[in-house]
Amino acid sequence: MPENEGDALHAAALMVAGKLSDLPFVEIGTYCGRSTMWLGDAARQCNTVLFTVDHHRGSEENQEGWEWHDPSLMDEVIGKMDSLPIFRRNMYQAGLENWVVAVVGESPTVARYWTSPVAFLFIDGGHGADVARRDYQGWAQFVAPGGILAIHDVFTDPAQGGQAPYEEIYQPAIAGGLFEEIGVEGSLRILRRH
Repeated sequence: MPENEGDALHAAALMVAGKLSDLPFVEIGTYCGRSTMWLGDAARQCNTVLFTVDHHRGSEENQEGWEWHDPSLMDEVIGKMDSLPIFRRNMYQAGLENWVVAVVGESPTVARYWTSPVAFLFIDGGHGADVARRDYQGWAQFVAPGGILAIHDVFTDPAQGGQAPYEEIYQPAIAGGLFEEIGVEGSLRILRRH
């Protein structure tokens, strides 16, 4: 996540301070925790907690042979990627362990058993159409009225990037009438729930 988008994400999370301060934040897609640091700091400032949901095995583009593969994240014993140890180290070094709770699992599985409304939801999970659709369908319902839905990697032009976050999250959120766009920074879209 570029710094300008991270700063905009942080500012958007702070918008719910006071209004929905008794509700948690949720992030879908943790990886090593770069965006989590911005959101964790906002959670700290809002006196709430950020639940960050990820299976820590990487998205399609993180797998061996793909553009965003990082061989240093491979667990040689099981032969799979594992970003959880790096994420945990990053949260410790950032001093955010009291405000960030890692939920390790598939997003749709966690959503199926989630029951709490949330003040802020950030979706930046897998970028395949089915994965993005399931993230939106599983989690958007929990955003409280007046709460924020932030979506990363929204590209209206296919030449700029993949279309799944735009087609499977952003468009349904706007077309469904539950959300209105209130901010844009790069590929980050900020929506408020009516």
